[in-house]
Amino acid sequence: MSEEILINVTPQETRVAVVENGVLQEVYIERTMKLGLLGKIFKGRVSRILPGMQAAFIDVGMERTGFLHMADIVDPYVENDPEQPSKEAHETSIESILTESQNILVQVIKDPLGSKGARLTTRLSIPSRYLVFIPDYPTIGISQRIENEDERTRLKQIILQYLSPAMKQIAVGDSNNVLLHATLNESALLQKGGFIVRTAAEGIKPAELQKDIGFLYKLWDSIYARAQTCVAPAIVYEDIPLALRVMRDLVHSEVEKIRIDSNETYQRLREFAGKYIPELQNRIEHYTGERPLLDLYSVEDEIQKALNRKVQLKSGGHLVIDQTEAMTTIDVNTGGFVGHRNLEETIYKTNLEAAQTIARQLRLRNLGGIIIIDFIDMQDPEHARQVLRALEKHLGRDHSKITVSELTSLGLVQLTRKRTRESLEHILCESCPTCHSRGTIKSKETVCYEIFREILREVRQFDAKKLLVVASQPVVEMCLDEESTSVAELESFIDRPISFQIEPLYTQEQYDIVLL
Repeated sequence: MSEEILINVTPQETRVAVVENGVLQEVYIERTMKLGLLGKIFKGRVSRILPGMQAAFIDVGMERTGFLHMADIVDPYVENDPEQPSKEAHETSIESILTESQNILVQVIKDPLGSKGARLTTRLSIPSRYLVFIPDYPTIGISQRIENEDERTRLKQIILQYLSPAMKQIAVGDSNNVLLHATLNESALLQKGGFIVRTAAEGIKPAELQKDIGFLYKLWDSIYARAQTCVAPAIVYEDIPLALRVMRDLVHSEVEKIRIDSNETYQRLREFAGKYIPELQNRIEHYTGERPLLDLYSVEDEIQKALNRKVQLKSGGHLVIDQTEAMTTIDVNTGGFVGHRNLEETIYKTNLEAAQTIARQLRLRNLGGIIIIDFIDMQDPEHARQVLRALEKHLGRDHSKITVSELTSLGLVQLTRKRTRESLEHILCESCPTCHSRGTIKSKETVCYEIFREILREVRQFDAKKLLVVASQPVVEMCLDEESTSVAELESFIDRPISFQIEPLYTQEQYDIVLL
């Protein structure tokens, strides 16, 4: 599979497009005025404790306080043995760990979404190219995407071998106690913190991993030193810019080209690659073409389509995607696809195509949380299993953690996708001021009848010789045309004249009644 990464840089924003086989799969956007908080480490202050929710609000110096749940608080007496947590861990209350006005080191694990503040954790993690360092958490984890057991063992041993000499000097101290090093367990070697080995580390030489360990130790020392001296609330660590994060997190051996339309960013990426991934340095290319970079492979058009509710399938069927605060629903329809053999075969083929398209749309739109998929009902149980397997296969390339359930009795597929940043729609769009995110507005008839009822209320409450109705053009035209008889009857009933005035700036639902 050929893969390219396109990076468009302007003073206002950086946009990254991941293209596989000429088709846009993912979009990342970082705006200068609204930089994300994900991954930042703060020295915060506990502003409020909620015993009933076993959570706390943490002041990190932002407009909204962050949210820290008990489950995201590292208890050092429990976390040292993650395989066998003690019974007391479940009985510990948040009041026994935190107090109001207490300073605490936290990291953002989920950007603010809508009216909610950032989600926080005290289990800090600092990523590099091949590893993620977890301070004060003595364990070694290996990415699940590395499936070869021999390779998993090799990577774990590289980390332990790197730590052994340094820990030997610290723990042994003198030459007479030479047996102590042999008895040191994994937790002792990982006294400073643990590591998660990333997928990019597969097949990497020991020297590269050891270089990463040394870099992460130095970085943590600097973060810890700053945390000791700064006054809360304050930022003590923030991740590298989006363009460099792409090189660290997304670039792998299958990527053929990384194209950047900014010479300055191109130089920074070349320098970064030369230091950390020299084997991929020659794949970085400065794009100087006259055509805008994101017009290649119709990326701009695909971004626009990703904001629509309806997604067309090549067969003629379509998806309808509705994103709400509680969940995202995806409805599969045959549309104009009539098939060639029979109804069951037509439905099966539509669902198979929909499974592939849904997996792409989840990545492209960055939809997270609970997702409900309503596939077209299938009579053959084997067809249903095949569609579910196809969906799981296509979701396998997603970077986010996804959990897929079986088909329910109603033919629905439920899945959850880890949400860490705002969806594409929330980044690029805002709530409609006319419908207030309802997706519909009141009809002309409804507004006309509301005006008639309001006139009756006004006349009963106030003494006025005549009334003036100020409303939008469609509403006024309807009152003077289709509802002119109703207006005449109302004038006769209240014994006062009613006049109308068009206000071009009013929405269809807006109106005013002026007493004269």
